[in-house]
Amino acid sequence: MLQHDWLPIASVSQLAQQNPLSGRLLGEDLVVWQGENGDVQVWRDLCVHRGTKLSLGKLVNGCLACPYHGWRYDETGQCVHIPAHPEQTPPEKAKAQTYRVQVKYGLIWVALDTPQHDIPVFAEWEDDSFRNIPSGPYQFEAAAPRVIENFLDVAHFPFVHSGSLGDPAHAEISDYEAQVTENGVIAEGIEIWQPDPDGTGVGKMVTYTYKVMRPTIAYFVKTAAQRFAAYYAVCPIDETQSQGWILMAMNYGFDVPESELITFQDVVTGEDIPIVESQRPELLPLDLQAELHLRSDRTAIAYRKWLRELGITFGTA
Repeated sequence: MLQHDWLPIASVSQLAQQNPLSGRLLGEDLVVWQGENGDVQVWRDLCVHRGTKLSLGKLVNGCLACPYHGWRYDETGQCVHIPAHPEQTPPEKAKAQTYRVQVKYGLIWVALDTPQHDIPVFAEWEDDSFRNIPSGPYQFEAAAPRVIENFLDVAHFPFVHSGSLGDPAHAEISDYEAQVTENGVIAEGIEIWQPDPDGTGVGKMVTYTYKVMRPTIAYFVKTAAQRFAAYYAVCPIDETQSQGWILMAMNYGFDVPESELITFQDVVTGEDIPIVESQRPELLPLDLQAELHLRSDRTAIAYRKWLRELGITFGTA
């Protein structure tokens, strides 16, 4: 089913640094590249001649050239030049496997099959009263559903992120509601104490609303005196390997250097990575009898129920 979703494969900034760029999604090797007309292409990372990775090649006259024998593919995926036989018109079947691509929120999205849903909307990112800060990619040797579920879990804040997002002395999670809707999972009214939620240095209670719009795309908005929103787009590379980008939007702190905000997110995610990678079983159990659950786990329970209803098997058990 995930083949019909729009999934992130790379950021625009990554492609700007390396063109062509290799990627991997749902166990498929992909090449991401940008031609002279500015359009971004995502193809199967395979030359149809001898199976070499096209991501090892280079751009030549607006085409992607294979590193092995120099075959050149234009932006439609068609081979248009074979150096060993320059007088010969390449056969029509000499064509790369191409995929649908969109560029949105600074990320490059690809659908391996006909998409059945749009890219989930990040409303704050499109709101001029908010400041936008991209961060990532973050690499996890863990299944994408494990990564998303960790993002949804506020009960770990006082212990994994003590001093920044939580405090062990204020670990209690108030009661809240989480439900599965036709648009995914939503959990509202999650209150937690944080030592410095808005940069004032004063600890206070904040309220979170979480949404899971697609199996590997989640969001929260945190409300105190101001609003801070985060949109987590996770690429399921393989069943137990993922990478994610966290897009932040905030309607305050416009004088804080972007590098400082990104560093903070790097530290927080860096604290999450070894925890998530240590979880067993590696694949997220969808059988609710497989683990113990408390009322503070309601968002995770709803997420697992929804994945089971959707029939998601990649990264789940």
